[in-house]
Amino acid sequence: MDGRVVVITGAGSGIGRHAALALHRAGYRLVLAGRRAGALQETAEAAGGNALVVPCDVTEPGSVRELFDRSRDRFGRVDVLVNNAGIFGPSAPFDEIGHEQWSDVVQTNLTGAFLCAQEAFRQMKAQGGGRIINNGSLSAHSPRPHAAAYTATKHAITGLTKAISLEGRAYGIACGQIDVGNAATDMTEAMSRGVLQADGSVAPEPTMDVRNVADAIVFMAGLPLDANVQFMTVMATAMPFIGRG
Repeated sequence: MDGRVVVITGAGSGIGRHAALALHRAGYRLVLAGRRAGALQETAEAAGGNALVVPCDVTEPGSVRELFDRSRDRFGRVDVLVNNAGIFGPSAPFDEIGHEQWSDVVQTNLTGAFLCAQEAFRQMKAQGGGRIINNGSLSAHSPRPHAAAYTATKHAITGLTKAISLEGRAYGIACGQIDVGNAATDMTEAMSRGVLQADGSVAPEPTMDVRNVADAIVFMAGLPLDANVQFMTVMATAMPFIGRG
């Protein structure tokens, strides 16, 4: 992709790491962001060491500003943001979720996505365009039991995606969302052992190779700015989503 620059949050593991490696293979220059410097460095080494590693707490405005300042100082521009950082939070009945637990999920999944998208938007507006890809979830459409905080933030990501798309039109900024279901990562390891279902039972669920998600992100990122994947769902074919509950 002629050396386009991509910033990836949550790049130290899971979808973020696999997306980074796939984008590297496609020719992008990488900016890897996340809380764990060691994990980011492992991703960079897997990409041949050709990446800018920036430890970042996406919930802190100053840390996010530094991420994009360093990206601009190193590469001069930001062409794509993969807004991927997120946590699942507590698995607990609705009436037992603590305020601090709720706040942690909202701060990471929603406020963090907002702060990163806002800094990317400013940079892209100044340079004449760019693309933002938000990591949603099937929980942006339908909840799992005992996941109110995660579900609420992922529904909110859909609203954020639409708002960025609307306001980005005038500046050549495209924004889309990828909704992932049961990609095999550390975050979804419990799926194969058994997870709570809507009918109260516990059952294992099929997963899919996370590389399918990475390939989808490469496709979304590579479109010309006059085209956009507004929403894409990539899921394990046999998982209980359609008809959930």
